[in-house]
Amino acid sequence: MVRSQHIYSFLAKTLMYPIGYGIKITKMNFDSNKWKIYTWKNWMMIHWIINPGLAINELILGQRIPKLFLEDRGSNKPRIERSFVPCPHCEMLHDSRTWSLKNGTAFKNWFGLYCTNCNGIIPCLRNSLSLLIIVITFPFWFFIKDRIRNNWLKKQPNRFENLDLDSIQNPFEGKGWLKQGLSWGFFMFIFMTFLYPLIKDEPIESRNILIGIPIWTIGGLCFGYTMKLLMGTKE
Repeated sequence: MVRSQHIYSFLAKTLMYPIGYGIKITKMNFDSNKWKIYTWKNWMMIHWIINPGLAINELILGQRIPKLFLEDRGSNKPRIERSFVPCPHCEMLHDSRTWSLKNGTAFKNWFGLYCTNCNGIIPCLRNSLSLLIIVITFPFWFFIKDRIRNNWLKKQPNRFENLDLDSIQNPFEGKGWLKQGLSWGFFMFIFMTFLYPLIKDEPIESRNILIGIPIWTIGGLCFGYTMKLLMGTKE
């Protein structure tokens, strides 16, 4: 009976997780004149929640987006340099570059973003499709989730040693958006055109390949240019 109640409680919290559950962090006080505050209500955050393609980023790559992050209104630096992620446990403000490709910390954050100050886990958004997959498959991992989480947590301090934040630049600056956008489009093309049909045990059709090339090329360019606008300096 106790185990059943624990399972029901966990599922209820999981279903509420994308936007509401666990946002103790919003009780922290931030000066809205100094900080622009981003929560799930922002369109960028909503895009992360509803875009099914981003479930790959979450479940496979372990890329996560915090439920709340701050942008310094008084700074004219690129967004990557003026954004901060607060920890709800110790109230430490982390430079958003803490989780970056250069430092090898952008991915493998399956359980959330690791706080280097208090060793806590900063709550993150959950993509709707990945949430659905998690709920459907929970009988396979529910009883070992704590062990997996603890093993993951033990590895985090070593990952965040000797972080180099100052040399990290906006990857979408200049023509960087082309490289980043086409790389993302290529990854999505390979996954959706070849790997996804294999997972569903469906044939790979030449028609889907021909359709997928322009779709994911255009999609990648749109993604890259949008990120260039978002991550750029303030005018």
